[in-house]
Amino acid sequence: MSVNKVILIGNVGKEPDVRYLDNGVAVATFSLATTERGYTLQNGTQVPDRTEWHNIVLWRGLAEVAEKYVHKGDKLYIEGKIRSRSYDDQNGVKRNIVEIFADNMEMLTSRSAASQPQAPQAQPVAQQPAANNASDDLPF
Repeated sequence: MSVNKVILIGNVGKEPDVRYLDNGVAVATFSLATTERGYTLQNGTQVPDRTEWHNIVLWRGLAEVAEKYVHKGDKLYIEGKIRSRSYDDQNGVKRNIVEIFADNMEMLTSRSAASQPQAPQAQPVAQQPAANNASDDLPF
C-alpha cells in the first residue's frame, strides 16, 4: 500500500493563472507559500523563518472558483497529491518541476469580515452575560 497525500495551509503568492483547454476544461496554476516560524535555540542561536514555495494546480470546478475568488495574499487550505514532471526549456535544458494537484481547497481568508465590521463588535457583548452566568454555576 502507498499514499500520496499533501495538506498545506499557506498564502497565495501570485494571482491564479487560469486557462481553458480546447475541450473547455479550466486549469489554474499559482504559487503557495508556507512558512515555518523561526525560533531561538537554548544557546541563543537564532534560527530564521523558512518559507517553502509550492506550485499548485487546480482543475475544472476548483480552477473556476480560483479564477473568481482567489487572490494574491489569500490564505488557503490545499489538499491533494504530489506530481513531478520534466520538460525541456527554451534552451533545450531538461528541467524538473514538482506540483501539487489539488483535490480540495478551502478559502481561509474571510471576505465577509471586511464588509461587515460591526458584526464582531456586537458578538462579544451578546456572549458576555452568558459567560458570567456559566461561571456562577461551576462546581469548583
